[in-house]
Order: sequence, then C-alpha cells, then structure tokens
Amino acid sequence: MANKRDYYEVLGVNRDANGDDLKANYRKLALKYHPDRNPGDKSAEDNFKEASEAYEVLRDSQKRNIYDQFGHQGLEGSGFSGFSGFDDIFSSFGGIFEEFFGFGGGRRSRTRAQTGADLRYDLTLSFMEAAFGTETEIELDKMETCPTCDGSACEPGTHPETCWQCNGMGQVSRNQGFFTVRTTCSQCRGTGQSIATPCKHCRGTGQVMVNKKVAVKIPAGVNTGSKLRLTGEGEAGIYGGLPGDLYVFISVEAHKFFERRNTDIICRVDISFVQAALGDTITIPTLNSEKKLEIPKGTQPGDLFRFRKEGIPSLQNGRRGDQIVQVSVKTPTGLNKKQEMLLKEFAKIESGKLSHKLKNIFKNGSLKEST
Repeated sequence: MANKRDYYEVLGVNRDANGDDLKANYRKLALKYHPDRNPGDKSAEDNFKEASEAYEVLRDSQKRNIYDQFGHQGLEGSGFSGFSGFDDIFSSFGGIFEEFFGFGGGRRSRTRAQTGADLRYDLTLSFMEAAFGTETEIELDKMETCPTCDGSACEPGTHPETCWQCNGMGQVSRNQGFFTVRTTCSQCRGTGQSIATPCKHCRGTGQVMVNKKVAVKIPAGVNTGSKLRLTGEGEAGIYGGLPGDLYVFISVEAHKFFERRNTDIICRVDISFVQAALGDTITIPTLNSEKKLEIPKGTQPGDLFRFRKEGIPSLQNGRRGDQIVQVSVKTPTGLNKKQEMLLKEFAKIESGKLSHKLKNIFKNGSLKEST
C-alpha cells in the first residue's frame, strides 16, 4: 500500500472534485489505457488498473471518506484491497463502460470490439522522388469515430439500452426437437443493445465520413509495387476496437533518360564513329549532377561503362547501385563533298588492308573453297 500513488493525483482532480469531474477524468484515462486499445502493453494495463481503482474509491462516498482520513492504509483496514484483474473491473463498471464505449465491459461484450477496415491508396511518384525519397501529403475519405457521441451512436446524455428481445446476449435461442438453435438477434443484429435516442450527427452509426490529409514519408529507393503501411490510419474501429491501417501502393513514372534495373540505372548515349575511333571525353548526366566519361579509342557499339555508386539506394541497406552507360555509334548522314572524299580515301585504305588480310588467309590454307 505504501507505494501507491495518491488517488486524486492518479485521476488528475482536486480533492474537492465532484462526481462529474471524477467520471470525466476517469473516462479520458480509460479510453487512453483500455487494454483493447493497447494490446500487450503492460504499462497501459497498469495505468488502466490504477485509474479504475482510484475511481472506484473516490466515487463511493464511504470509501472516499475513509481514504481522505486514513489514506491507503485505512482502506486496507476496511477490507478494500483493489481489483483482482480486468474481469473484476469490467464487472464493477459494466454500466460505465457501456456509456463510455457504446458496449458493456464484461468478458462477453469485450469480444465484440471490431478493428476498423484497412484502406488502400495508390500513389504515383516521379522517378527522382522514388530514387531519393520524399515527403508528401495525401487526401482521402474515411470513416472515423463520431466526435459528438464518441462512437456510442447515442445522443449525448443518453446511452444504449439492453435489447429486449435477446436480453443483451446478441443471440436468440429456439428449440427444435432435441436441439437448441441459436441465431443472431434480428432486433439488435447481434449487438445486444438497442439505441432509443440515436445521435443526430452520425444518425446512430457511431461513425462519420471525414476527409483527412495524411502526411506520408517515402523512403529512398522505392519502386513500382512497393507498399507502405501507415498503422492506425485506416477506418475507425467499432465498439472501441482499434483503427485499421492505411496501405499506400507505389507506382513510379518512367524517366526519359534513365532506366532502372534493381538498384542500378542504365542510360544510353550516342557517339559519332569519329569519337568511337579516336576516343573522346563526354559529359554524362547522373542522378545527382554530371560526370565526365572517357571514351577510349576503338570503342565499339554497345560497349558498357560504369559509374560506381551513382545508382538507386537499396531499401534494405541504403547502399547505392551503379550507373551503367551504354554507347551507340551513330552513322553520319548529310555528308558534304569534303567529308565524302575523306571517307572514300579512308575506305580505300581499309579495303587494301582487308584484301591483304584475305590473301594471307588463303595463302596459309586457313580457308577451303566450298564445293
């Protein structure tokens, strides 16, 4: 008992707080730390139990009077030792949880909490946005908990009532010979409750359609088919259930110069046959800027050159691929007379070299005449 916090401090109220203040503050804490909204979170469970115990004492005038005079030790002497577990809490506060969450607090009702639907959003990125990552904002319509009734589906100040047909069980039973058949209650559709005064804002559904903007951080290296998961950005849950998730599917636009292959990028550049024969230095665009590429003498069509670490970052480890440059040797067109003359002279020289080479091949018997 000595290690317990002050109950007024736990609920965040003054020592003269009235019943409405106690209830309002406990509601906030119960919504925040409810075990259905924090699965597997031991800290949230402890906070939920602590708040429930504080509210149980301070809402009861007799327990509160003992606590105000003698503290935790006085309560222990009077026989109050707190709650044994969640079922004990839900059993004591069943009506309160029905008002808070729109459903009862017992073991049966807790199982009715439903996770909200997942949503999908298709996002198109430019080649550069996908390569380097970006932050953007998307806009979507989705169902969220009604702010007027806080999801209870009831007009403020009212609460759901137990269904008269199934007595809150959500099912009705009827005997057929030796068998008992249970079916979903047609009156409450399995919820176990009826709403006498539906919320006007959401028309008794507990949810409203909203248009929401969501910030999305795109990591560097995504590609068409990549999928991002935004936890809790789907549609609101029902009966206190967790919200669903939002899945963002990525599509990347093609680039006019670069082509992606895994983390490498490929580009194709044209060079003249003179550059290919004599060599040259040319400027190549990269993802970041430009780089100089040395074209060696005698470069052939289709030859490949590589710029290390100028490609796309890997989503797994962040390492960048390479940029591969493929050259294409272009045949000149629209030659003037002087160019034609020089090429013809060049052709004569090449022809002489070829003839000499063929003579040597036949002389050495490397080729046989076809029959």
